Amino acid sequence: MNLTPLQIPQEIIDGIIRQAQNELPNEACGLLTGAGDTVQQQYPLTNIDHSPEHFSFDPQEQFTVLKEARRSGQKIIANYHSHPSSPARPSDEDIRLANDPNIVYIIVSLAASEPVIRAFTRLPDGGMSPLEIKSPV
Repeated sequence: MNLTPLQIPQEIIDGIIRQAQNELPNEACGLLTGAGDTVQQQYPLTNIDHSPEHFSFDPQEQFTVLKEARRSGQKIIANYHSHPSSPARPSDEDIRLANDPNIVYIIVSLAASEPVIRAFTRLPDGGMSPLEIKSPV
């Protein structure tokens, strides 16, 4: 379980928020790759559910990201999705589907006047714990 802050460059945070806004009213989703605790690349994916309440990655796109990450010496370190009209906290479905304790789960909420982005890790008991996000200088 990762407890050190996740380093996400501001341009990638901005890209996640922009994707979430562009895909309204549906949830947006994607993967983040990098090394250690530092995100280096954002991969927006298609929400094949086309739903404002849940998402599923396109399996072919997901596999392509995995191959590209390996080829560039990176790994998938986080996945993200948006909550168009609810807070940036894991829903019951998010918790149920968060099966990988080795990656970070990021949620961006568009429910308030300003977007809110938060990160979470999977706990051994099946719960989720907040994780700090920092933008490297």
